Amino acid sequence: MTSFSIHGVGVSGGIAIGQAHLVSNALLEVVHYQLPSHLIDNEIKRFNDAITTVKLDLEQINLSLRNNAPAELSAFIGTHLMMLADKSLSEIPKDIIRNEQCNAEWAIKLQMDDIVDQFEQIEDEYLRERKQDVIQVVERIIKVLLGHPSQLTTEQQTSALYQERKVILVAHDISPADAIQFKQHQFAAFITDVGGITSHTAILARSLNIPSIVALQRARDLINDGELIIVDGGLGVVIVSPSKEILAEYKLRQEQWELEQQKLKRIKSTKAVTIDGTNIELFANIEVPEDIAAVKASGATGIGLYRTEFLFMNKREMPDEEEQFIAYKTVAEAMKGAVVTIRTLDLGADKQMNPDSIVNCANPALGLRAIRLCLSEPQIFHTQLRALLRASHYGNIKILIPMLSTLAELRQTKLLLERAKLSLRKQNIPFNENIALGGMIEVPAAAINAEAFAKELDFLSIGTNDLIQYTLAIDRTDDTVAHLYNPLHPSVLKLISMTIKAGQKLGKSVAVCGEMAGDAKLTKLLIGMGLRQLSMHPSHVLSVKQQVLHSQLAKLNANARKILGQTDLEKIEPLVVKFNSR
Repeated sequence: MTSFSIHGVGVSGGIAIGQAHLVSNALLEVVHYQLPSHLIDNEIKRFNDAITTVKLDLEQINLSLRNNAPAELSAFIGTHLMMLADKSLSEIPKDIIRNEQCNAEWAIKLQMDDIVDQFEQIEDEYLRERKQDVIQVVERIIKVLLGHPSQLTTEQQTSALYQERKVILVAHDISPADAIQFKQHQFAAFITDVGGITSHTAILARSLNIPSIVALQRARDLINDGELIIVDGGLGVVIVSPSKEILAEYKLRQEQWELEQQKLKRIKSTKAVTIDGTNIELFANIEVPEDIAAVKASGATGIGLYRTEFLFMNKREMPDEEEQFIAYKTVAEAMKGAVVTIRTLDLGADKQMNPDSIVNCANPALGLRAIRLCLSEPQIFHTQLRALLRASHYGNIKILIPMLSTLAELRQTKLLLERAKLSLRKQNIPFNENIALGGMIEVPAAAINAEAFAKELDFLSIGTNDLIQYTLAIDRTDDTVAHLYNPLHPSVLKLISMTIKAGQKLGKSVAVCGEMAGDAKLTKLLIGMGLRQLSMHPSHVLSVKQQVLHSQLAKLNANARKILGQTDLEKIEPLVVKFNSR
């Protein structure tokens, strides 16, 4: 067969070579048919039995997790069990069966489509990706209803091929529960038609350190079961039926990559210091308290971004103060005095985080989200601020405010923070009176006015993902313009530089916590621009640290000035490549 390549989004680096194993997509097999009245009760029982089977399967998977399994896995299974118990999936489909006299598979698929449509209205990329969890749970239910819940037979699971890590999973999507089962058979890689940088499949792939590519669109249609394929997670490329020459080249690359990974582990305990003695702080980003294990394994010296949205996900009621307090306190204590920067609620246009009451917004990226939402819901914000303050008594917590665009928003926030402090003082509840307050610079207006924000804040953190999106007027989730999303655009670099200079002028620390921080190809440029704090996914810490250890500040500064002086993107990109080759 003729060799060809498919391009997607690489979410976990590395190279895998093996035979494709196509995972079926049960949703494509659903058909609609009418039922006579006397069979409706039986259909509802069939649906209930399927829910029970899936629940038992998930609970069994959770129990079978090894003690050294990544903490994310259990958290994701918990999320799916919580969705399964929600009335929107466990009860409403039964009403559809009764009212439309249809089969259970069709009823649950109709309900899933409705929920997914509502998730599409959520502006926040991380939360919007949670629609995939809904799809994955529904697909498990449908698999049971169709009579083929298991993807692999016992014979397949124990075959020598699987034992040798030479099988690559090819799917429309892979649920966390499936990924856990697949992990036990040591597959070489995951590739999927759908998903994004923040999808659970991507998060799992990074935590398991397995090469992974998502958003391949039609990989499952184009690749045959058992076909030899190469997965290059770094480049986001899948090569199907490679020639002998390409196969030989990639086997060599694979050996080199694995050798590099082993070498990186040697610098875990080495301090991130440049050749000429400048210390660079490498922090980690987390979503849940269980991520602490990955943070410590990475050698990160603190947490630069704790996204608190996970606590609010998939719930019809906001988590109360005690639940939030315990989550924040757990992280603070686990880090034993190291910095823990916690970002306040950063939701999109979905005020209540209730799928039944999502507010439709024509342009959600520009709508009621993040600090705007918190200020419009002061009681929700008050509860979170009290929980954060209480937790600050147990560790080195800093508070980070997302999506600031005006000083008025900042001053309102500071007023609400003081009210939360006052309420705790009245109850004699201890907290850190001098807790640091920082702001995220992710709106161009804030970057341009960074000096004014720096005067009223203790620190700044640049959220490059949104800063790039807003600066270039590009929706990161829109495939038709995704190729225009570029962190090296001269306007983006100038806004980052302005923010860094504002912090330097006023003696305030500035960090980057977006995807740019974890891209080792950009490390030297960011340091040369003046950054001394970078926060990233734990899996990227060692590769970034390696760049720091090979950096000489005087040269970096001169090269960075040269790049910042450019106005043409096409001239900047080769300069960055040259920058890293020295």
